[in-house]
Amino acid sequence: MTDWIEHFRAATRGMTVAHVWRGYGSALFLELGELTPSCRRDGSPAAPQGEIGVMIEWSWRIEDERSVLCGSFSAEELWAPMFDRLVGREVIGLTTFGRLPEILLSLDNGLYVASFMTAEGDPAWTMFDRRNSKCLALYCRSGLLCIERD
Repeated sequence: MTDWIEHFRAATRGMTVAHVWRGYGSALFLELGELTPSCRRDGSPAAPQGEIGVMIEWSWRIEDERSVLCGSFSAEELWAPMFDRLVGREVIGLTTFGRLPEILLSLDNGLYVASFMTAEGDPAWTMFDRRNSKCLALYCRSGLLCIERD
């Protein structure tokens, strides 16, 4: 059996956060590595996709060593400036924490991006590995790590 967290840990280590964007509601997307343009179904431009993508549907927070700087329930005007602080930073670590696996992405500027579900159900994060012709998606369901192949 493949250790999928180790797969994504190794894949993300040393990659740069190339793009950060907000999806519907408070969904947070971090695109790592080389970007590829993408389109919506209607042909209009969409956010570019990185080699590795990290999606945290909700809840999430951005921390430094001593405090939470911003999160999915913070005032939205705080989000864009905080997202800007993530772009261009190198990933130095990726780990899971908690009995139900949440993810923590560590960056070289002392910032951390964490999933942190605060409602019933599963942690709402997914990581995508788009480096090959078949995309891999890792997520949590019923407290277990699950993988899907495109």
